[in-house]
Amino acid sequence: MAGPRPRLVLTSGEPAGIGPDICLQSALAPAAGVDCEIVCLADATLLAARARQLGLPFPPPDARFRVEHIPLAVPTAAGRPDPRNARYVLALLDRALAGCRRGEFAAMVTAPVQKSVINDAGIAFTGHTEYLAAACGVSHPVMLLAAGNLRVALATTHLPLRAVGDAITGQLLDTILDILQRDLVARFGLARPRIGVCGLNPHAGESGHLGREELEVIGPAIQRARTRGIEASGPWPADTIFTPRQLAHFDVVLAMFHDQGLPVLKHAGFGEAVNVTLGLPVIRTSVDHGTALDLAGTGRADAGSLLAALRLAAEIAARA
Repeated sequence: MAGPRPRLVLTSGEPAGIGPDICLQSALAPAAGVDCEIVCLADATLLAARARQLGLPFPPPDARFRVEHIPLAVPTAAGRPDPRNARYVLALLDRALAGCRRGEFAAMVTAPVQKSVINDAGIAFTGHTEYLAAACGVSHPVMLLAAGNLRVALATTHLPLRAVGDAITGQLLDTILDILQRDLVARFGLARPRIGVCGLNPHAGESGHLGREELEVIGPAIQRARTRGIEASGPWPADTIFTPRQLAHFDVVLAMFHDQGLPVLKHAGFGEAVNVTLGLPVIRTSVDHGTALDLAGTGRADAGSLLAALRLAAEIAARA
């Protein structure tokens, strides 16, 4: 007998972006194979206005989708973000996280935010992943994107490229490999995850001729992980591990920096990929795209990634 539908909380993100649009489209999620209850956090007036623009019903007709009203600081128009609403955007995240931590929601799913607008409001913000981790007291969250059977995790996330080498330490990689092992088992149902670890430098350092990080940091971390029973291998050159023949040997690839792994993932599954934050005490998934201010209110936004994020959140919650 199937258990009760999981109740997911959905944050609507930047109010001037496509977040409200795709949240409204997700009100049709049960018809798209997402069998869950959805509580959407948003300004109800904003959603009603956007629904009129898009020709969608409001309130949504399906009782499994309901809106919890959180008021904007100031009215907003599609495509025109206002820093005065930055606190509103963060309030959505705070409410969702609090509800997950006390068991009100099984998982949280987030629509995209505009980082620059939050920073323009004088609030230091580098992304959902870092914000939620700080709120939970987690020092090393792991960003993982999934598109079908392709999963890519990141050792570092939103850093300037020149800072990446210094950020990659043995302690960091030990922590990330432990989190990947634990959460791939518990949340993805993989009995013995196979983790392919990228090198940092071209050709994985070419035996030290193109950099020594592979010899001095990454390789030893892989060996330590193997002594802990983790099936990790590498360091592999990034330009070969992402070939189909090599990918067949791995359940996840650990890339060393953002643009080493995510261009491949997004090429393979953009619009259907899901961003998952591992290492948190709550389940959090998100879309693989930004706020697309130019598409807000036009009806051209595609909710495919959000529906995939809802579907994966419900699947993970069912295993919890």
